[in-house]
Amino acid sequence: MDNLDDFKAIWHAADTKTLPSSEEMLKLISNFRGQKLRNKWLVIISSLILCVLFIAVLCIFSFRLWTTYIGGSLMALASLWLAINNFRSIKRFRQLDDSNNLEFIAFLEQTRKNQVYYYTRTMIYVLAGYSAGYMLYIYELIYKYPTWFTVVYSTFGIYVAVMWFVVRPRAFRRDAARLNAIQQRHEKLLNQFE
Repeated sequence: MDNLDDFKAIWHAADTKTLPSSEEMLKLISNFRGQKLRNKWLVIISSLILCVLFIAVLCIFSFRLWTTYIGGSLMALASLWLAINNFRSIKRFRQLDDSNNLEFIAFLEQTRKNQVYYYTRTMIYVLAGYSAGYMLYIYELIYKYPTWFTVVYSTFGIYVAVMWFVVRPRAFRRDAARLNAIQQRHEKLLNQFE
């Protein structure tokens, strides 16, 4: 009987002021799910619109050089790849609606793995497709003008370098930090019950 009293004393003495309430945790999970779903649908819709736009431009206008057609096709394929990749991950987020704490922690771990895959594979393919496509697409417009050719390709090279070496790593660190914060807060609550 003393063990039960000791356990009650320890339980009541534990500091729970920093722990979120159950309503706050449900709101956190719901906000996380809603934000991710909204972002994924936005990426899917905008990528599909871009894909259709690239294909329409290639079909409507007639170009003299084949580089324009290849460039437009590469950009359309990169847009389609991005849309398909995001569409495949929506199913996981829809299943998050009915999950317990352990399932949510497992979901966050899988999200972390998917995030690393996205930044190491998908983003590379998409950025390479758009970059190569753009370089080929605009070639017809500027190949006769050496000054414009140099300015446009130099500017585009700087833009790609900034996107690749500055924006991409910052976005990855920002998203990873957000995911870590959610996971740590949820694990802290879960550890209190163990």
